[in-house]
Amino acid sequence: QVQLVESGGGSVQAGGSLRLSCVVSGRSITTNARGWFRQTPSKEREFVASISWNGDRTIYADSVKDRFTISRDDAKNTVDLQMNNLKPEDSATYYCATDLFFESIQRGIPSHWGQGTQVIVSS
Repeated sequence: QVQLVESGGGSVQAGGSLRLSCVVSGRSITTNARGWFRQTPSKEREFVASISWNGDRTIYADSVKDRFTISRDDAKNTVDLQMNNLKPEDSATYYCATDLFFESIQRGIPSHWGQGTQVIVSS
């Protein structure tokens, strides 16, 4: 059983920063790719960023490129998302996810999801 628990969400003004963290527990977690998604009530869940099992590859959605940074710490079993220069359109519930295959994250079909943490960016 793989479990993911997110933290770090909250409210911030536009231009501010937040750091989301996700603790991953369960079998084979150190060899899995990890990623972040987000969803608002009016939109489908969308891909934000992903990182390969050894951290040598990262991919970002165009909307967050150069503002967000994904990282992982396998000693702590975490995947973090540093979000800078936040915009009101970044407001959403953010979900971390993990899968054996890096490509599954980009395709939006990871095997395991967290419960989400809410981010609100005010103008």
